[in-house]
Amino acid sequence: MSLLRPVSAGWQPTVLRDAVEQLFAAPDAASVVEICEAMVAECGIAGRLDWRMPDEAPPAQGLDLAEDAHGLRVLSLHWEGEPPHPAVRELLTWFGRLASVRLRQQSETSRLYEAISRLALAERLQRALYAIAEQAANVHTDMAQMLRELHGIVGSLMYAENFYIALYDEAHDSVRFPYYVDTVDTAPPAPDVRIPLKELEHSLTWHLLRRTQPLMGSFEELAAQLEERFQPIGPACTYWLGVPLLRDQRTVGAIVVQSYRADTFYTAQDGELLNYVAQHIQAALERRQAQTELERRVAERTAALRETNRVLRQQVLQRQRGERLQAALFRIAELANHSESLDDFYAEVHRVIGGLLYARNFYIALLDEATQLLTFPYSVDEIDSNRAPRRHGRGVTEYVLRHGKPLLAAPADIEQLVAQGEIAHVGATAVCWLGVPLKAGGRSVGVLAVQSYSSEHTYNTRDQELLTFVGYHVANALQRKHSAESLKQAYTSLERRVAERTRALALANRDLREQIAERERVERRLKYETLHDSLTGLPNRTLLLQRLEQALQRYQANPLELFAVLFIDLDRFKVINDSVGHLVGDDLLFQVGGRVRACLKTRDVVARLGGDEFAVLLEGIRDAGNARQVAERIIGELQVPFRLGAKEIFTSASIGIALPSPHYQRAEELLRDADAAMYNAKDQGRHRAALFDDRLRREALSLLEMEGDLRRALARNEFVPFYQPVVALADGRVVGYEALLRWNHPERGLLAPGEFLAVAEESGCAESIDRQMFTQVMTKLPALAGANGFVSINVSARHFRLPDLDSRLLDLLRRHGVAPRSLRVEVTENALLDNPAQVKRILENLRTHGVGIALDDFGTGYSSLSYLHQYPFDTLKIDRSFINGLPDHGENQSVAVVRAIQVLADSMRMQVIAEGIENEHQRRRLLELGCRYAQGFLFARPQPAEVWLEGAP
Repeated sequence: MSLLRPVSAGWQPTVLRDAVEQLFAAPDAASVVEICEAMVAECGIAGRLDWRMPDEAPPAQGLDLAEDAHGLRVLSLHWEGEPPHPAVRELLTWFGRLASVRLRQQSETSRLYEAISRLALAERLQRALYAIAEQAANVHTDMAQMLRELHGIVGSLMYAENFYIALYDEAHDSVRFPYYVDTVDTAPPAPDVRIPLKELEHSLTWHLLRRTQPLMGSFEELAAQLEERFQPIGPACTYWLGVPLLRDQRTVGAIVVQSYRADTFYTAQDGELLNYVAQHIQAALERRQAQTELERRVAERTAALRETNRVLRQQVLQRQRGERLQAALFRIAELANHSESLDDFYAEVHRVIGGLLYARNFYIALLDEATQLLTFPYSVDEIDSNRAPRRHGRGVTEYVLRHGKPLLAAPADIEQLVAQGEIAHVGATAVCWLGVPLKAGGRSVGVLAVQSYSSEHTYNTRDQELLTFVGYHVANALQRKHSAESLKQAYTSLERRVAERTRALALANRDLREQIAERERVERRLKYETLHDSLTGLPNRTLLLQRLEQALQRYQANPLELFAVLFIDLDRFKVINDSVGHLVGDDLLFQVGGRVRACLKTRDVVARLGGDEFAVLLEGIRDAGNARQVAERIIGELQVPFRLGAKEIFTSASIGIALPSPHYQRAEELLRDADAAMYNAKDQGRHRAALFDDRLRREALSLLEMEGDLRRALARNEFVPFYQPVVALADGRVVGYEALLRWNHPERGLLAPGEFLAVAEESGCAESIDRQMFTQVMTKLPALAGANGFVSINVSARHFRLPDLDSRLLDLLRRHGVAPRSLRVEVTENALLDNPAQVKRILENLRTHGVGIALDDFGTGYSSLSYLHQYPFDTLKIDRSFINGLPDHGENQSVAVVRAIQVLADSMRMQVIAEGIENEHQRRRLLELGCRYAQGFLFARPQPAEVWLEGAP
């Protein structure tokens, strides 16, 4: 009850009650801190609240109030002056315990929300997979409807308003977009049009089809991933995510979602989810395509049989009509029905006509309309014993054909027609010639002709009428004869085609059964390959995670079911691969897998994760000691030399060990921590095992937090340049500035590059930070440099990998209206080693445009004198390590080095700047050695540009 007594003149009991109510309603840790600050103020204490690490010493004048749920930091109260009254301290201690309880409640609530979110995601994923399988099995929907349904399924898992599927045809090196939905693109590709892949070269779709890994990020992030080697096609989106469709480790298509909204982007979890769903979509598409292809082939065969049946029916009808007409024919028609062949028919017709009129010289001519060739299938003549086929010309036979009328002509009539140009002389001239057209369907198809070479036998009009009547029936008989022959051939052809189609259908059914059996075999093989490594035959990461998840579930149900995860990495494997080749390296990996397997029990699992990394799941162990014994046994086994062909290979391994604990919720977390322990073993000297502990966990969390802060800092422009003056040693006059990177961290304050630059380089943020720095420097450079000064920027070796670095810097100068002579680029000696020819070209181009070039930290690298005349340097910067070694009086090695550098620079007409001047005797000795310019804390510490522009000394 003493806690409720007033502790100051203005204290009210309701204040404590309200503070407690606000504390247990606080939504987050920041609100808890604000309430505690208000409570401290109510108690009349002039102090501040800060978070500190548990391993840091508690404040001398202060009090620890609360601790977060994970024990990673402590909320401490610092006061100035007299300590508070003991009753106040007791009250604050009690209130701090309540704050700790509220922090633990908030942590538990956050964990429960995360678990519910994961469960909801798993349920949505399961429903999506069921829906994909249902669409693949539904034969009543067409392909377009199925693709729309698949779009809806993906949209239920993530933002997919803009979605398309691309299918790659390796045989034709082309791509087709069977489904394409985009809210911004006004000219989407047609679903049935195949586009040559070369037309999409360097686009995001092209890159995705050329690799087997997903692509995700904004255009800027994708440009950094692809090293600027991509050409955007279509509208520019805010965020892009694409995953490949794989078959036998080859890319056969892609699924892409993209966002045009500034507040919508995709996470790594979205990428993994879409990649997983894409493989099921690929299986559904292949199944539906196979079904569609089978239906198409069956439809084609059915249509062919239907057409054949139709032709057969037509021919049967024609024959029936021909049979009905036979009753009305004269004897020539009967001859046509009874003769064995056309030759016999022609001979019988000749005999019939011979019984009616003089027909010693007789022939039948037929015209082939397709080739315009005139043939004589039957000809008997006293003079022209052989009538060869000829082109349609100007003969008397062709005259009858052209006019479609009979012709009775004597020699005088023939001469008259010749004079008129109607005919030309062909063959022997007859005394009398009579020809009638053979008409079929109202057109002339041939000529029946008789002629006489003797004046004793001539023809008259009666003979012409008779022959015309006979010719009509001959034409009909010929037509029926040809129809019969055609029908016979059609029957034969139909029987042959039916037999061929029957055999084809039988073969197709057999092939279909074989394909089904083959697909089932392939599915079994794919399932095995999906869960096993193709090189060693060991389980892969997927199967290991499944077994690890089962072991973790058993441990959560019964903590006595202890197990361990071993992460194994071969030491110096890259050296072995580079020296003896990849084939020997693969053989080594195969033997390593066998040796590791021999060190384990039957129930244990050894898996190859990729490259030279292996993982082991040990089940049924008692404690960490058992896991260490197995790890040491594996390390000892791998020490034994490997006999690979004629070579004896030595290798070793570093092993990380992770044991389960209640905070682990996913199998991947155990594997991740074992990997971290393995790297700790490598840092300790390799060829050993290391156990993952709380220190490594804190380091991992700190690194993860730092990476997140870096990315948020880029978005918030928290990186700022500080400028350190370069002064003349003689009079302290400022001649220029060096721009130095600083991070204005919202919680940790101002950070130097050494505290975060290594993490930035590993996470890929370093180049973006530098570009942000360059832009900020350009805005302040004209004011800082003035008429004759300069500002120098540090350009690291990674920037020189860009072949157009010089163009980018010059464009940046032009955009900000900065004179090139006001900028100085500082490079280290290490930057000159990666690509000397490209670095030299870039520096020479910058120097040609007036940009100054300085060699930074001279003397600490390789210090090759060839650099000084190969590269266009105009300034040398002496490293602070030589300046720190300068004595007050006398000579030493540092003095000799500085003097030599100064003499060398003077001889080459280069400016020398000494770095790190911190006391007066260093300035004096540098003046004695001839150095004229320097920078360091003796003159000024780095400050923002505004400090120098406001006239600070």
